[in-house]
Amino acid sequence: MHHLPDIVSLKRLLQSVAMLDAIICPDWEYRYYSFNANWAAGEMMGSMRNGQGDEFFVLFNSHGAFIKGFDHGSVVASLRLPGQQFYRDLPSQFASCCSEPAFSPEFVTFCMWRLLESPAWSSAATELASSGDSDGSARLLSILDRSPETYRRWASEYYERDVPSQAVIAVYEHRVLTDEIVAAINPTIAPASLGEDIAQIGYST
Repeated sequence: MHHLPDIVSLKRLLQSVAMLDAIICPDWEYRYYSFNANWAAGEMMGSMRNGQGDEFFVLFNSHGAFIKGFDHGSVVASLRLPGQQFYRDLPSQFASCCSEPAFSPEFVTFCMWRLLESPAWSSAATELASSGDSDGSARLLSILDRSPETYRRWASEYYERDVPSQAVIAVYEHRVLTDEIVAAINPTIAPASLGEDIAQIGYST
C-alpha cells in the first residue's frame, strides 16, 4: 500500500487513466479503466476490469476512499477465503461497500481504505502469506504509481498502438483536451464526441 497516492491524487489519477482509455477506445465495454463521477449522491467510483476475471473498484465518498480488488490467479484467490475476512475491520463509513452488488463483494483478494483524517491507507488484519504479491494487489494497482510512463507502456502493449508520452502527461496533468492532444492519442476520434465521456468521468482542468 506504500505506493498509493493520497485520496485527492488517487481520484485525479483514476480520472486520467479513464479519460485516456476513453480517447483510445470509444466503445466503453472494451475499456480497461473507467470512472463515474456521478456514481451515486455524493459518491464517485473508479474501476478496472480486464475481461479475464481480474478487477478493482475504488469508491470515493465524503468520508474518504475504499478499494476492493480481485486477482483470480493469486494465491489468496486459491484459498477461497470468505469475503468477510477482508471486510471485518472496515470502518462504518464504508459499510455499504462490502455488500454492493456492482463491486462483486464475494470475489475479493484485497481490500483497503483511507478516511480523510487518516494519515495512511489501512487494510484488514489477515494472516496471509506476505511474500511476493500473494493477493495480486501490487500487480492490479501498479498503474497507480502516478507515472505517466507506466500507463504509456501498458496502453502501447494492450491497445497495440503507439501512445505519445507528452500526450499522456497532458492528460495526467488534467490539461484542456485540445484537438492536438486528442489527435496524438487517437487520430480517428473527433474531440467533440468526447463530451459525454468527459462529463461522466468528471475530467476537469
